[in-house]
Amino acid sequence: MMRLEGALPLWRKEVLRFWKVAFQTVAAPVLTALLYLLIFGHVLEDHVQVYPGVGYTSFLIPGLVMMSVLQNAFANSSSSLIQSKITGNLVFLLVTPLSPLSWYLAYVGAAMVRGLAVGSGVLLVTGWFAPPGLAEPGWIVVFALLGAAILGTLGLIAGLWAEKFDQLAAFQNFIIMPMTFLSGVFYSVHSLPSFWQGVSHLNPFFYMIDGFRRGFFGASDVSPWLSLGVVATSFAVVAIIALRLLASGYKIRS
Repeated sequence: MMRLEGALPLWRKEVLRFWKVAFQTVAAPVLTALLYLLIFGHVLEDHVQVYPGVGYTSFLIPGLVMMSVLQNAFANSSSSLIQSKITGNLVFLLVTPLSPLSWYLAYVGAAMVRGLAVGSGVLLVTGWFAPPGLAEPGWIVVFALLGAAILGTLGLIAGLWAEKFDQLAAFQNFIIMPMTFLSGVFYSVHSLPSFWQGVSHLNPFFYMIDGFRRGFFGASDVSPWLSLGVVATSFAVVAIIALRLLASGYKIRS
């Protein structure tokens, strides 16, 4: 059985790390999401209606909230680990008896806190313009938690793999960003040609967004149970990979 001593102090350290600069790590992403809403909502509100009785601005809000959760969860764990590797601070953790599971819980747990904090801020600010409703709130909680956990785990994997900030930026710009923006944040996949609908269904981020949006409107492009199955499986896969990398000391132990 893996020991969990030290997981809570490390988690607190990671939370305090981003909270001390909350204006940059929390407030700035909220402002970015608000700008997306103002621009896209203003341009498309009178031209696009995805679900009956749901305006485009209302439709857009859950997507922006989930996008913010995912991007910031990834950013927290990845930036923390790569920064510790480059500055040499990681050695202080390597000399402790922390188990791989403790490392995982601390880094991913802190990433989830940041992602959910930013997502909550985005919802509070953007919801003032067009309250999206709460048709099935259980799905909101489930997909927000799983989405934040998956991206926090991917951030941990990226931080372990990268040896410099350029590599981490490439991982984010060429993998995380495209998968996020092509997941249905700004549109319904039903509006796409059949080929691109099929491609979208291969993107696990699509199921996170679609399941999360289901909680607000009670409507979705695919069954929320299918989305839950895909997202839960994705989480299990990336969690196993991350724990194996931590256990092997991949790129953190000489």
